[in-house]
Amino acid sequence: MAETIENLLQEMEAYARARQVPILTEAARPVFLRTVRAAAPRRILELGTAIGYSALLALREAPEAEIVTIERDAETAETARGFLRRAGEDYVARATVLVGEAEKLLPTLSGAFDFVFIDAAKSRYPDFWLGVQPLLTPRAVVAADNVLFRGLVEGEGSEVWPKHSYRTMVLRLREYLRIVRAAPGFRTEIFPEGDGMAVSRRDA
Repeated sequence: MAETIENLLQEMEAYARARQVPILTEAARPVFLRTVRAAAPRRILELGTAIGYSALLALREAPEAEIVTIERDAETAETARGFLRRAGEDYVARATVLVGEAEKLLPTLSGAFDFVFIDAAKSRYPDFWLGVQPLLTPRAVVAADNVLFRGLVEGEGSEVWPKHSYRTMVLRLREYLRIVRAAPGFRTEIFPEGDGMAVSRRDA
């Protein structure tokens, strides 16, 4: 089955490249996989399913976990379901794909999650952070991708005022990093690989 999953993941990577679908970059994948393994989650929440690539990776790395993943576009969500079905019954049984806006769906979720992956609309990251707080276990980990956005959020490139089309996104990502760094009970580490991933670990 592992070889089949690897082949499927490679096909998904090619699909994303051909259609310009944003998925975890090759550089960011090791950070994501290490974070999932270290968290050893039983319940995963993902905001931003896309084609299901990161969901499939997470389920592979955490074979006892189940995932609830939210995608706002119905057609994209159906593509993700199709890939998950091809991965096999075990993956299908452990995955729930919801369609809609994350801010509206988060209050409807029940139970608690010990791993959250945020990879949806970047300008809404601060809202997503607030929205997931009631759903976290005492040992929860929250990972957010693309937080450095092409070097414009922090670092050398951040000294240049972003062009208009990126301005709101960059300012909101800066706000997200301020929030998570100051969040009581959390330790946040920023990994620069890929487009930057923030990993916030809750102190039990």
